[in-house]
Amino acid sequence: MKNVGEQKNAQAQDTKQLLKIRREKLAELQANGRDPFVITKYDVTHHSQEVKDHFEELEGKTVSLAGRVMSKRVMGKASFCNIQDLQGNIQSYVARDSIGEEEYKAFKKMDIGDLVGLKGEVFKTKTGEISIHAAEVMLLSKSLQILPEKFHGLTNTDIRYRQRYVDLIMNPEVKDTFIKRSKIIAAIRKYLEGQGFMEVETPMLVSNAGGAAARPFETHFNALNEDLKLRISLELYLKRLIVGGMERVYEIGRVFRNEGLDTRHNPEFTLMELYQAYTDYNGMMDLTENLYRFVAQEVLGTTKIVYNGIEMDLGKPFQRITMVDAVKEYSGVDFNGIHTLEEARAVAKEHHVEYEERHSKGEILNLFFEEFVEEHLIQPTFLMDHPIEISPLTKKKPDNPEYVERFEFFMNGWEMANAYSELNDPVDQRERFKAQEEQLAQGNEEANTTDEDFLNALEIGMPPTGGIGFGIDRMCMLLTNSQAIRDVLLFPTMKSLS
Repeated sequence: MKNVGEQKNAQAQDTKQLLKIRREKLAELQANGRDPFVITKYDVTHHSQEVKDHFEELEGKTVSLAGRVMSKRVMGKASFCNIQDLQGNIQSYVARDSIGEEEYKAFKKMDIGDLVGLKGEVFKTKTGEISIHAAEVMLLSKSLQILPEKFHGLTNTDIRYRQRYVDLIMNPEVKDTFIKRSKIIAAIRKYLEGQGFMEVETPMLVSNAGGAAARPFETHFNALNEDLKLRISLELYLKRLIVGGMERVYEIGRVFRNEGLDTRHNPEFTLMELYQAYTDYNGMMDLTENLYRFVAQEVLGTTKIVYNGIEMDLGKPFQRITMVDAVKEYSGVDFNGIHTLEEARAVAKEHHVEYEERHSKGEILNLFFEEFVEEHLIQPTFLMDHPIEISPLTKKKPDNPEYVERFEFFMNGWEMANAYSELNDPVDQRERFKAQEEQLAQGNEEANTTDEDFLNALEIGMPPTGGIGFGIDRMCMLLTNSQAIRDVLLFPTMKSLS
């Protein structure tokens, strides 16, 4: 018996020989004037599922499809092959007497993975399978690599993410996920257009990356000899547009945060932010609730979604609870009764909540939330009224200035959205920026820095405004039952192999 090393070596030699044969086939085609790579187009009239769905009206009629050969069964003068296109798979019956002797010889030399154009009549086999009786099979592109073995498929996640093109070919459910993702984003746009919002675009390269607590990527712009950053948020430019009189604006775009990788985080991800003049965070709650219901109904046909076996009902009114009440419910600590930093530190030690010397009372409250509450917010929940120290761009609550008019939207224990009654007082905003600068000096790399142009915009005058940021990738994870953010990103960030 061969040992494992010998088996792997033999497999490598077999693969090398098969790849050599494919290149020899291409050379032969080119020498005979049949180079597939000179073909520039093929007229496609139908796709696989379309043929199956409309069989009764298409039976006996000629259609043309194009796709990848996924299996082939040669039986003398007649053969079967299976073609995969955008919509799925369809069988074709290929007979020598139908396509001609020379073309049949060429067909028999085709490999799994080759791209072909197929023209023929729609019929149903004796076993009841809808098929195409080929009158033409044209090689459109020669595959020089070997696809993963059919029955084992492509299961190695590292290879799947690095070679998404192969993943899409071998795993139909992956393609379905990304088709659904496209529909989710289209449904968001449809809903917002119906609400009078205008889609805009703002800069990705910025001198001041503000609007969120995150560490930015930095780069250098040679032409101006200036250091720039990749945006971490869409907020500050969109608010400038509100100042300019655009009352309802939104943007869906990539943002970049120089942070870690895990199942819910990728350094570049898709964020949607929207801003609406003359409303507040209550208006943003209503919008969020209605938007999520609309998208789920539009894409899934139901407002009930199941993730990891847990049903979440978007059709019911979303729970609304303050951070203080949530912490009290799940930890037993009532921060309404804690008035000093010393008291907050004492209760943190008592409950084994780790904090740093720079942390304020409000930040310790947030640490309690993260420790005791977050994982329990499974059903759609608005967590409201955050401490002012962690919300530098948000309006204070008029009756309790230690807290702000902010909410985070949670599902499945994940933060799905973050919203404010936007701070439009330029004097207050300058003081908040100053506090952030002090945090930056103390070592908080995620703190904001002062944006003088944004302050100038506020001094021009911004109306009362509600704003919100949605994590599109997490929304897609929930609505497609995907386990990791990489499963809903076509090309997730990966460590270089070199």
